[in-house]
Amino acid sequence: IELMKSAKEISPDIEVIIITAYGSIPTAITAMREGAYDYIEKPFCPERAELLIEKLVEHQGLIEENISLHQKLEERYRFENIIAKSPKMQQVIEVIKVVAKSNATVLITGDTGTGKELVARAIHSQSYRQGKPFVAVSCAALPESLLESELFGHEKGSFTGAYAQKKGKFEVANRGTLFLDEIGEMSANIQVHLLRILEEKEFTRVGGNELVKVDVRVISATNRDVKEAIANGQFREDLYYRLNVVNIEL
Repeated sequence: IELMKSAKEISPDIEVIIITAYGSIPTAITAMREGAYDYIEKPFCPERAELLIEKLVEHQGLIEENISLHQKLEERYRFENIIAKSPKMQQVIEVIKVVAKSNATVLITGDTGTGKELVARAIHSQSYRQGKPFVAVSCAALPESLLESELFGHEKGSFTGAYAQKKGKFEVANRGTLFLDEIGEMSANIQVHLLRILEEKEFTRVGGNELVKVDVRVISATNRDVKEAIANGQFREDLYYRLNVVNIEL
C-alpha cells in the first residue's frame, strides 16, 4: 500500500491492480480505498487478469474522453468565443466576469438570436458551479401542464400517463445552473411556483406533498418587454425583481 501511495504521488493518474492471497483480502480492500483500481486473488488464471486489464483500459479511455469533453466545453464557452467587437459586447463580457463569481440571479434580455444561452453558459462555466449541471429549458416550447412537470417533476399516478416518479429540471440542475429561456411565456400558475423556489429553495413535485430542497442558480432570458408584461398583468412584479438581480441586455 505504501508503494502504491508513493507511485500515485509521483504519477496521480497511474492505475494499480493488487495481487493478493486469500488471507490478505482485507488489505487489498484497504488498498482500493486508497486508490487501487481492483485486486486479483492468488492463484489466478491468465484469462481473469486479461479481462481485468481490458476493463482497466476501457475505464481509462472513458476518463480521458470525459476530460477531453470537459476541456472542449470549457473552450467553447470561454469569454473569448463570445463575439465582442462592439463596445457594448465588451461591456457585457466584463459584467459576465463579475457576476459569474456571485450566486445572484441573472435576467438576460435581447432579441432572438443574440446569444442569450451562450452568455448563460459562459456565466456557468466561469462560476464555482462549473463542474455541476447546466440545464436549459425553453418555457415557450411546452404547454403549461407539461412545463410544470418538466420543471418540478411529478409523482407516480399524479396524472394520466404518469407511470413513474419523475425528477424535474430543478432537481436535475441541483448544485448547478438552470437556464430558463423565454420566461415571459410562463403562465401565472408556474410563476407562483417559481417565485416560491427562489424564495424558499424548496418545492413539491406535481401530485406530491414531500418538500424537495434544491440549491440552483437561476439564469433566465426573454425577448419580451417584461415591464410592459407587468403593466398588462401578464407577469408578476415580485417574480421579476427576484429574477432580475443582475440584468444583461444584448
